[in-house]
Amino acid sequence: MTIKTSLDDKALDQLFRKARSHNGWQDKPVTDEQLKQVYELMKWGPTSANSCPARLVFLKSDAAKQRLKPSLQEGNVEKSMTAPVVVIIGMDMEFYEEFGTLFPHADAKSWYVGKPEKIKEAAFRDSSLQAAYLMLAARSLGLDCGPMSGFDNAVLDAEFFPDGKVKSNFICGIGYGDESKLYPRLARLDFDRVCKIV
Repeated sequence: MTIKTSLDDKALDQLFRKARSHNGWQDKPVTDEQLKQVYELMKWGPTSANSCPARLVFLKSDAAKQRLKPSLQEGNVEKSMTAPVVVIIGMDMEFYEEFGTLFPHADAKSWYVGKPEKIKEAAFRDSSLQAAYLMLAARSLGLDCGPMSGFDNAVLDAEFFPDGKVKSNFICGIGYGDESKLYPRLARLDFDRVCKIV
């Protein structure tokens, strides 16, 4: 049996306490190998029935980012165009087709086929979970993140997911953040304000 220990303060600071959502970026590239390392960590996070509905498109080239630009709200243009990578976190609305590999011990596909509301709910919830794992994985590898929801999903989906099988959830810049462009850190709510132990 593996004996688990707490991460040290340096690791907890990097993942949570001192991590920030970045709006500006250093001119420092992120390699394909780093992106693969991020995925190899994030993929182990739990999802409902191991559904793993997230589908990722990593935009690195200027040409790829220009394809993204028409869908962006004005406030997200500069930080997306200057980010070394912008990842589109999509959700596969036919994720259940992978259950033969991902959940082979039960007929999980029958839980979803023909149930569009259940599909939508599960795809959104679990791809959002996977996006959080992606950000923690990136931070654990020394990268910074800048998640964004200010874009037109329909415009983005028409450009990157034209077959309609995948729908966009949100986007996230990945790279090395420029701390000089950070805003002052905002407050968080205290434990007693949001939590109950019963």
